[in-house]
Amino acid sequence: MPRLIDAPTQEKIELADLIDMLETEGFDPRDEDDFARWGPALKQLGNNRDFLADLMIDELKQRCDGQVEGNQYSAQVVMLHVGPRYFMRANLWPAEADTVVRQSGTDPFFYHVPHDHNFSFLTVGYLGPGYWSDYYEYDYGVVTGFPGEQVDLKFIEKTRLEQGKVMLYRAHKDIHLQLPADALSVSLNIVEASHTTSFRDQYRFDLKTNSIAGIMTRTSLEPLLMVAAHHGGGNGIDLLDDFAARHPSDRVRWAALLARAGATADLDERQALLERGTRDPNRLVASMARAAVDKLAAGREWIETAPLADTQTA
Repeated sequence: MPRLIDAPTQEKIELADLIDMLETEGFDPRDEDDFARWGPALKQLGNNRDFLADLMIDELKQRCDGQVEGNQYSAQVVMLHVGPRYFMRANLWPAEADTVVRQSGTDPFFYHVPHDHNFSFLTVGYLGPGYWSDYYEYDYGVVTGFPGEQVDLKFIEKTRLEQGKVMLYRAHKDIHLQLPADALSVSLNIVEASHTTSFRDQYRFDLKTNSIAGIMTRTSLEPLLMVAAHHGGGNGIDLLDDFAARHPSDRVRWAALLARAGATADLDERQALLERGTRDPNRLVASMARAAVDKLAAGREWIETAPLADTQTA
């Protein structure tokens, strides 16, 4: 489960104080122990019962201009600050009986979705009883990352993020099945930020089968690869071949190969491209390519015999 941080302090600080400390005292969010040492400081901000309401009122007076400009999350998140290696946010966690959940469902809050994170973050319960979680751990290093892959999930415990409780969620290690709070709750986060985050996998898990149910990471690069494949001509094909062979992200390498194969009308050539992927030294690329080859083989007869759509106009 996330690392529990002992922070009994009753002192309180302002948001600006914490930002100044983070930016002048060598904060390194990539180092677990260094990240953990900031737990008491976040708790001190959590002890300040006025700062968040004051900030939200100021935003409302300005028609939420600051949130519109710098917040890429949903209305559940209030962005507090964006730094060079981190950002700070407040998260709102409604109860299942609250109007927003009854009208919009639980998806925006990731309730009932077992998942890990591809970034580390420090959190403190700020308001309300806190959301519940069933916590698990796993070894990211032995996982390939394809949907349906079996994963050794270790259940740790069920607990909630109560007011004043400080925890460090560790990237690629802690999994939680997040459950609604008993009443509206708020948490504060210091979140690791890096330009590499979008290339690091975040998984959704199936707890019934102990397997990966899907990949939650999304990047704008993948649709661009599809555009390059279908409309980039020879230059686009060269770029895709280079990405498929040498990009540092295995997920992008597979997306480039898939886009390249998908833009090829000749089924033999498409199969040859995918077969090449099955021999890739990277486990993810090889596994995904093998699944695509099998899928193509299973549907090839239908593809070859399906009637062409009538393109004539009346």
